[in-house]
Amino acid sequence: MPTPVPELNDDPAALKAVIARLQRERDGFYLDWLRVQAELLRLKKQVYGPRADRARTPGELAQILFEFAQGLENRPAHPADLAPAAAAGQEQEADPQQARRVGRHGRRKLADCEELPTSRHVHDLAPEQRACQACGHERVRIGEESSWQIEFLPARLERIEHVQVKYACAGCDARAEGAQIERAAKPAAAIDRGMAGPGLLAYIVTSKFHDFLPLYRIERIFERLGFEISRGTQSVWCGDVAELLAPLHRLMIERVRASPLVATDDTVMPMQAPGKTRKARLWVYLGAAGHPYNVFDFTLGRGRDGPAKFLENCSGTLLADAYGGYDGVVVSNRLRRAGCHAHARRRFVDAQAFASAQAGEALRIYRALYAVEARGRDLTPAARLDLRQRESAPLLRDLRERMLGWKASLLPKHPMAEAIGYALNQWEPLNVFLNDGAVPIDNNAAEREMKRVVLNRKNSLFVGNERGGHTMAVLASLTSTCFRHGIDPQRYLTQLLLNLPSVPAADLPEWLPDRWKQRQASLPDQA
Repeated sequence: MPTPVPELNDDPAALKAVIARLQRERDGFYLDWLRVQAELLRLKKQVYGPRADRARTPGELAQILFEFAQGLENRPAHPADLAPAAAAGQEQEADPQQARRVGRHGRRKLADCEELPTSRHVHDLAPEQRACQACGHERVRIGEESSWQIEFLPARLERIEHVQVKYACAGCDARAEGAQIERAAKPAAAIDRGMAGPGLLAYIVTSKFHDFLPLYRIERIFERLGFEISRGTQSVWCGDVAELLAPLHRLMIERVRASPLVATDDTVMPMQAPGKTRKARLWVYLGAAGHPYNVFDFTLGRGRDGPAKFLENCSGTLLADAYGGYDGVVVSNRLRRAGCHAHARRRFVDAQAFASAQAGEALRIYRALYAVEARGRDLTPAARLDLRQRESAPLLRDLRERMLGWKASLLPKHPMAEAIGYALNQWEPLNVFLNDGAVPIDNNAAEREMKRVVLNRKNSLFVGNERGGHTMAVLASLTSTCFRHGIDPQRYLTQLLLNLPSVPAADLPEWLPDRWKQRQASLPDQA
């Protein structure tokens, strides 16, 4: 409530003090209103709006309409929508370009069908159908006509009986020296004395941690296939698989720690606790091109101890958001901190509703920055660095000068002032990419990997305990790295679980996803 105005008694000083106080109160009410509006817009976007931080300027809307028109032009016309030539009373020549588009459209999304297994079904005339209806002579085969069809063969469960033949020495047994029994060996099982084969385990892990199906849905799928496997059993199997793959996970962690660039992000992963779930965290760490692994780590909270322990003895560049917990980690580990321009840009997108001219100008500069990045995406780090120094550095200098000018004319807690303050406070980390061509302009790659955690959290709700969190970290690391390299996780995990129990520790690096992919590519049938 505003404070009452006292009697001024024609006192100029008192009048000025009252006016100043009323102006401060007015500014406070205005800022409170702006904060409420900003929070309302954020919540409306979270519930109803698009997930992308996209500013709908007239130019962008025009580009969307242009792309829509292009798609409409390339869309084939349905025969029922075309007026027949006879009804029009004239002959219409088919447009060869349009005909080509129509012919291509159905196959465009089936470009990889040549790689699928093929079976040949020959449809022949019965002997009585080969007689000519005109003269009665048997027709002569003159050729054949082929057409293709893509078919889906449902999965099936199969029970495999392993029979180990045993042999005994009758001579030794007759001399009472023992039968000297020898039994044929069978392949080592992924789960000791377990019924689950490597293909079944790989399917469960892929379905839950790559396709994000909760275990109760997988249980229903198995019921349709004719065999019930309870979600509790599947959960135990996932834990056993994670325990088997833990040495490979630790090896991936070592490779990421040795990377000259590590990108990281985190999100909530609820864990069951008495009364209500506990807000545990899952962190992701992405290695650079020479260390191409995505590694997840589970912690019970968001304290700095988690990243500090994971990044211990690292020396390179840490690409992350502005979370303050990274500051001590960077100092203690002699890491260089790189900032994320996507986070800075997001603040200007949110402030556009309250300072359209200033935020629009900042977003224009960001569009120019990302246009430079798009042109430098396929360049070497040295060439990309030269491009950034020539084109991106002047853009950022211009943005900083504009922000300093805007800041002087804004109230301190205005949404635009807060966006400017965020960018200026992070200015040194935000400029690291200008001095290193291998450092990305943003941390979007790590943020995208958080989507697999969010989807799992949405479908499965929580992990049961700390062991379940570590199980998720191990299996998400393998499936995420498979996705990074374009590997089918079902095929990779099946071979991994089939061979890993008997693989010596020295040969473990050969089963890293990238090394496995190289080995598969070198096989004769993959050439």
